[in-house]
Amino acid sequence: MEQTLKEHLIKLLKTEVVPALGCTEPIAVALAVAKAREVLGSLPTSITVYVSPNILKNGMGVGVPGTGMVGLHIAAALGVFYGDTSNMLQLLNGVTPDAVHLAKQFVEEKKVTIAVKNDIDKLYVEAICRNDTDSASVFIKGAHSNIVLVERNGAVVNGSAEALKPTSINSNALSPCPKVLFSDIYEFATTASIDEIEFILEGGVMNKRISDEGLRGDYGLKVGKCIIGKIDKNILKDDLLTYAMAVTSAASDARMAGNELPAMSNSGSGNQGITVMLPVVAVAEKLKSSTDELARALVISNLLSIYIKSKMGRLSALCGVAVAATASSCGIVFLLGGTFEQMTYAIRNMVGNLTGMICDGAKVGCSLKVSSGVSASVNAALLAIDNICIQETDGIVTDDVESSIENLAKLGSEGMMETDKMILDLMLKK
Repeated sequence: MEQTLKEHLIKLLKTEVVPALGCTEPIAVALAVAKAREVLGSLPTSITVYVSPNILKNGMGVGVPGTGMVGLHIAAALGVFYGDTSNMLQLLNGVTPDAVHLAKQFVEEKKVTIAVKNDIDKLYVEAICRNDTDSASVFIKGAHSNIVLVERNGAVVNGSAEALKPTSINSNALSPCPKVLFSDIYEFATTASIDEIEFILEGGVMNKRISDEGLRGDYGLKVGKCIIGKIDKNILKDDLLTYAMAVTSAASDARMAGNELPAMSNSGSGNQGITVMLPVVAVAEKLKSSTDELARALVISNLLSIYIKSKMGRLSALCGVAVAATASSCGIVFLLGGTFEQMTYAIRNMVGNLTGMICDGAKVGCSLKVSSGVSASVNAALLAIDNICIQETDGIVTDDVESSIENLAKLGSEGMMETDKMILDLMLKK
């Protein structure tokens, strides 16, 4: 493999697989507001935040760590009273009761306005902090921590207004290097020295930690905890599939309910990071895989998820769990001793199965979708190991894995645009 491509893939992992505390949509709002308050230089008297429909959809019903509340209003207010912007997506780490109290009071006094802005990128946040004499504006676009423009009293402090122009796809992480294929990802994961990739293991450890917390506590729908409880009562068997579902769902339960432990995200999403990694970790535990095998499997799953999202965009009407579960299925095939060809079978099985699962916003119910994704992921891998896969005559699946991935991405980014609008419309009418 060419050194430039190898270096790019390593950099990609280090930039797209990062810790995040809380659901990344409200955290992006908190980050934008915190930066605007920093530039304003004093406590604002009001905050106005404009977001894309997709940010609103994913932020309106999810818990914000340390607050016991959901939604973008409290996230925005916390950006005023707490958070070091240099911590990026972990800026609410260690949030204090005093800061939460002040933020809640700010919201109750109706000093926070959240509004939707249309005809912009799917991942867009514009935060404006005002006091009696000055204003500061911060714009995030394309990625949850990607601040593209900072203004004070209308004058540019950092960035460029040119960066605000809408783009067709909100993630082009793979485009700066020569054309990347899934075969390149496989080659890199299986030939790189362990010293070059062992950092990826940190993500598995981090996400297992929040999973353990989800199994201990009563978070959200308690999907993971319920599964483990049924194992203890001999209603379910403690096998590879059930264990992977429980471990992964428990992490989502805790995270979506506002637990204060960080998750290792993938492509800007904590739930996707959880679903990319924990089924692979769970299978590795059951198989007693080596550290080397687990690291390589996690590289495959993380890079494949990033690869698909780079074609689809970070936010869409297609649930990101479907993409993450597809990627984790290939990591599982690797741990089971499968070949590259069998990984392509797993992808085809997933594209023919979970495609079409909608994203109806971030919420505690996401753990059920995570559970469904993990179940499909493990089943797809087990079929693939026996050389069983969906045929090219079925649906959007083709005999070429790259074409199948392209079809999945096109469906998610273009084909479900009207679906996305209707989902938000139905949510807002409740």
